[in-house]
Amino acid sequence: MSRILRAEDDWSQWQPTERATLCFVVRGGEILLIRKKRGLGAGKVNGPGGRLEPGESPQQCAVRETQEELGVTPLDPVCRGELFFQFCDGYALHCAVFFAPDCEGEAVETDEAIPLWTPLDAIPYEEMWADDIHWLPGVLAGRTFRGYFVFDGERMLSRRVEWSEENAPPVGVV
Repeated sequence: MSRILRAEDDWSQWQPTERATLCFVVRGGEILLIRKKRGLGAGKVNGPGGRLEPGESPQQCAVRETQEELGVTPLDPVCRGELFFQFCDGYALHCAVFFAPDCEGEAVETDEAIPLWTPLDAIPYEEMWADDIHWLPGVLAGRTFRGYFVFDGERMLSRRVEWSEENAPPVGVV
């Protein structure tokens, strides 16, 4: 078993073994979420996303995964944060979190996911992944962040979220 990182550890020395993205489209007063139908997190609510392909940038991955999962193309996605995950079995993941102010096309159900356009004040946090509730509200308020999480299976052992000093204007919210 690999050593589990704790909040007091030097997280800057951690080298993730895989990279992925999440992409949230925020348009007016709504956010585009998905309910995963299969794979890791099936049945949970989150943003579209997945693993980076070789030679792909995180922004390209955010667009591709949103297109594949929902049939829409996010416009001008901007990275708003990073998530670092460590699992007790030695697996590690670095996930870039993107927000886009709009998208092209109509979101449709695919074999991967069911789209959920949800008012920002009615996000179903009780159905989100355990780590989402610790950072998504702050990002929606306009802050950038870095989040560190340690899991044993689906049980969270520790977490730490670092916020930017300054608030940026919320993406897509006027």
